[in-house]
Amino acid sequence: MVRLVFLGLVLTAFAAASLAGEPGASPVATDASAELGDREGAPPDTLRVMSFNVRYGTAADGANAWEARRDLVASTIESFDPDVLGLQECLGFQAEHIADAMPGHGVVGVGRDDGADAGEMCAILYREDRFELLDAGHFWLSLTPDVVASVSWDSALTRMATWVRLRVLSAPARDLFVLNTHFDHVGVQARLQSARLVRERVAALAGASHVVVLGDFNAPADAQIEGPYAVLTGADGSAERPTARSPLVDTFRAAHPDAVGDEGTFHGFRGVSTGARIDWILASRTLAVVGAAIDRTNADGRYPSDHYPVTAVLRSRERAPRRSDED
Repeated sequence: MVRLVFLGLVLTAFAAASLAGEPGASPVATDASAELGDREGAPPDTLRVMSFNVRYGTAADGANAWEARRDLVASTIESFDPDVLGLQECLGFQAEHIADAMPGHGVVGVGRDDGADAGEMCAILYREDRFELLDAGHFWLSLTPDVVASVSWDSALTRMATWVRLRVLSAPARDLFVLNTHFDHVGVQARLQSARLVRERVAALAGASHVVVLGDFNAPADAQIEGPYAVLTGADGSAERPTARSPLVDTFRAAHPDAVGDEGTFHGFRGVSTGARIDWILASRTLAVVGAAIDRTNADGRYPSDHYPVTAVLRSRERAPRRSDED
């Protein structure tokens, strides 16, 4: 049985340099590991990140029910071999199945309905041989984010975010702050306000850490639209900092600067590639983007989820010496 770490709300108190991603090959891959390579031979500071909406496991999905696809979910994740994994629409038993297939990974997550084990979670898994968990917490996407299960604006469902701060054991010049979230699928204002809340919380919590933000944002990755993407990757827009550049970069667009017509990440188990890219991995400008992909792994036309997982390979821009034991 996997150990789920149910940590309560924690409030603790983003630095940036410029980013120029190294373009990869195709923006999609049948198997993301085929495009982005595997762990063997990669520099030790390489960070492999995956975000995956796994479709909640009690849905009446017939031939695509959880029991029929859970092993494909696990093998798709194992094939990419992420250092950090963010899961959306994940129920506790799904997180346990995935973590059982990934020994040596710590898990942080709580159910959105009670802050314990009821309802979907935005679980984060991380390799315990690469990271030490320093801090973690959760907040709800509402006007009262520290109130468990709170709902605001025009949100149709309870929504939340989970975050962790990790010490990087191999080259810990900076810690790594990871936030995972799932925005509402109905509420336009809820998505917009949730993005503002996430940006504020990242700024307050991350400090000088490297930052990765994962999620199903239920909104297109289009900077020309007033929505979550523009809020999280564009100028601040606030009265105090109207032109302040975001410290976050879209890893997929950094790796693939030219948008193409097959970037859709929701496919409803149909395997299509049209539509919006609503699943993103964002990273701070202290991290260089080595590559990014949309993973369209399937087994004879059966897909692990109704969303494609998205992946990124990152490296620190710094080559700072290791902290001393006294630090």
